[in-house]
Amino acid sequence: MSVILAQAPSDSGLKSVHGSKTNGAIQILRMRRDPFAFADAQQSEFGRVSFINAFGQKLVTCRGPQAADQILMNKDKAFANGPAWSFFIGPFFNRGVMLLDFEEHRHHRLILQQAFTQPVLKGYMQEMQPMITERVKQFPVGEVKLFSQFKALTLDVALEVFMGLELPQAEADRINKAFIDTVRAGVALVRRPVPGGRWRKGLRSRKVLEEFFMSHIAEKRAGESPDLFSVLCHAESEEGHRFTDEDVVNHMIFVLMAAHDTSTMTLTQMAYRMAKSPEWQERARAQSLELGPELAYEDLAKMTDLDIIMKESLRMCAPVPGQPRMAIKDTEVLGHYVPKGSIVTVPSLTNHYDAEYWSNPYVFDPERFTAERREDKSHRMAWSPFGGGVHKCIGLYFGQMEIRTIMHQLLRGFEWSVPADYTMPMDFSALPVPKDNLPVTVRRV
Repeated sequence: MSVILAQAPSDSGLKSVHGSKTNGAIQILRMRRDPFAFADAQQSEFGRVSFINAFGQKLVTCRGPQAADQILMNKDKAFANGPAWSFFIGPFFNRGVMLLDFEEHRHHRLILQQAFTQPVLKGYMQEMQPMITERVKQFPVGEVKLFSQFKALTLDVALEVFMGLELPQAEADRINKAFIDTVRAGVALVRRPVPGGRWRKGLRSRKVLEEFFMSHIAEKRAGESPDLFSVLCHAESEEGHRFTDEDVVNHMIFVLMAAHDTSTMTLTQMAYRMAKSPEWQERARAQSLELGPELAYEDLAKMTDLDIIMKESLRMCAPVPGQPRMAIKDTEVLGHYVPKGSIVTVPSLTNHYDAEYWSNPYVFDPERFTAERREDKSHRMAWSPFGGGVHKCIGLYFGQMEIRTIMHQLLRGFEWSVPADYTMPMDFSALPVPKDNLPVTVRRV
């Protein structure tokens, strides 16, 4: 039996949003267990716009690229990022760029963009490539938990490139744990700082990160270096505005989290797909061997097989599974009445399996991204792993550069495999990660 979110105004011509009366905790558990089956069931019963009870809120899910386009492009400014994301992660990623809106967001993003221009990206690549090359040479062989290896590597890259620091292993582990705790806290079922709970761990870890970054501010203000931390300490808008110490810390915590978490998940998905489909691993390896051991920035565009493997891996498992927004005025989505104060979400993870836009969506098929097919062009929001509109991921080009550089070295030096009947078990309770850390058999080539 369904209930409605709110009665649509009688003269509006809009439909009310429907949802289930099922207990909210049960709905969340079903969604986490199998988000794809849950999404199909919701759409079958209620259509593309429906709501669920979650975390004490009614969350309106708006499925499909047309809804994504309306919400993410936000042409009539009916939706805001900050209030929605703050509900989930506000205490842990306070005033990160994703949590800002409208003019304030524009102001901060214009300064932040100075850290992601092409000349600066080339500098990052020069910084990261020797480190990545050396670290990948030391990759273990035999039975390896690949997710754990990627997570350690991407955190080290982020600390080196974004902070210009090489931390002792114990300190790097402490910071890595703090990031994990802050991410997991945002989807805690118990949203109070109870002892032993995710929420409390997240609050304590946020404090660890604040103290860590603040302790290095004075040094970064005093001199200039090519890392992101230094760039943010010295960047100015055209009007001469600069970030405060608190701004720098907030942006560093958010960007560093986003950089190493999303890159880790993408690398893991790519490695898994190439282990399950070794012919694609061989195609990508052949291109990397043709390019030679050291990549120039211009070489990245030549890795065409790796590029479509990455795009298909991102389609099959978007690192950020949903894009929440809050309606800041009464509005509509796909002809459904959405009252002011509603949290709506664009489900990128499950949108990428919409059979109306993707052929055989559950099949790994990188060639759907080739120039001959370009299924991602069926709608501009059919493929949206980086979001869209003014809040589109600011670090997407850095992330793709890092992923290609790591995979290039891995492909040149190693091959990896999994048993034919292996399927990677996923944990969808926060950001999508493998429950088993992706065990593979690694051999040198």
